[in-house]
Amino acid sequence: MTVAIRVPTILRTYTNGETDVTVDVNADATLGDVIAALDAAYPGIGARVLDDTGQIRRFVNVYVNDDDVRFAEGLSTPTPDGTKVSIIPAVAGG
Repeated sequence: MTVAIRVPTILRTYTNGETDVTVDVNADATLGDVIAALDAAYPGIGARVLDDTGQIRRFVNVYVNDDDVRFAEGLSTPTPDGTKVSIIPAVAGG
């Protein structure tokens, strides 16, 4: 099955400038599986999304469809066929 991923500008150097990419994963894939497939297809991007403990970095927001995974199941969030994942770096300022 295929999952679409929206890549933020700051990470597009890993995707050759592509805004939207897709990865193929198993039918029972989780967000963690999708990020692993993304990193396999675009080496280095996984380290920018996940920290040294394998968790989503504090200042990176990830959405599965329209749901913030921090309020869902995190990396265990299911990603059925046709899912759209958005990776959004947090913006701070004032």
